[in-house]
Amino acid sequence: MPKKSKRIEHLTKKAIEAGSVSLEEAVKVLKSFNENLPKGIKPVKFDQSVEIAMRLGVDPKQADQLVRGSIVLPHGIGKSQRVIVFAQGENVQVAEAAGADAVGGKELADKVSGGWLDFDVAIATPDMMGVVGPLGKVLGPRGLMPSPRAGTVTQDVATAVADYKAGKVEFRVDAGGNVHSVVGRLSFTPEQLVENIEALLSLVQSMKPASSKGVFMRGVTISATMTPGVSVAV
Repeated sequence: MPKKSKRIEHLTKKAIEAGSVSLEEAVKVLKSFNENLPKGIKPVKFDQSVEIAMRLGVDPKQADQLVRGSIVLPHGIGKSQRVIVFAQGENVQVAEAAGADAVGGKELADKVSGGWLDFDVAIATPDMMGVVGPLGKVLGPRGLMPSPRAGTVTQDVATAVADYKAGKVEFRVDAGGNVHSVVGRLSFTPEQLVENIEALLSLVQSMKPASSKGVFMRGVTISATMTPGVSVAV
C-alpha cells in the first residue's frame, strides 16, 4: 500500500475528528482543509472539484432498483462542459446555435469510433440512434452513451445543450450501490455548495424504488479532488 503523504494524513485526522456532521458543517470542514496547514504542508493551488458519494439501500442487480437520473444544479458545477450532438437536417443548425462544441452525423460517429473522445457529454436526436447505437462499446464504459432516461436522446436539442452547458450532471448507482456526482468547486461559497448538494440529495431521495426496503440513504460523504471525505449525518 502506497504511503500517505503528510498532507493527506493531516487532513484525514481532521476529518475523523470532525465525525459525522450536518451538511453545513461538513462543507465548512471541507473548505477549511486548504487553510492553516502545518509548516511543511503546502496548500493545493488549483480550484478543486467537490464531489458527493451516497451509499444507497438498493440492490443494483435488480432492474427495478436502479437509481439513475440527471439534474441542473442551482449553481452549476463551475466549468463549461464540452457537448457534442449527433443530429441531421435542421437540428444541426439548432445544436450549433445552442452552443454545441461539435455537431454531425455518421462522420462524427466515425470520428468517435476512431478514438476521439474530447468531450464530456454526447446528445443525440432519436433519428440518429441507428448511427449512435454501434458506439455503445466505446461510449458506454465511459458513461457517455446517449440515453432517453438521462435526457441525452431528445428532439429538443436546444434545451439539452443549454442544460449541460449550464451544469447539468448525470448520476447512476454503481455495482456497489453507490452514487457519485460532482456538485461544484471548492471556490464556491458555502451557501452555493450546500444548495447544490441539497438539490441533488432531495432528487435522489425522491427516487427511492418501491421495492427497496429499510433505510434508503445509508451514508453520505463529500470530498474535494485532493482531500479525504467528510461524513454527512443523514
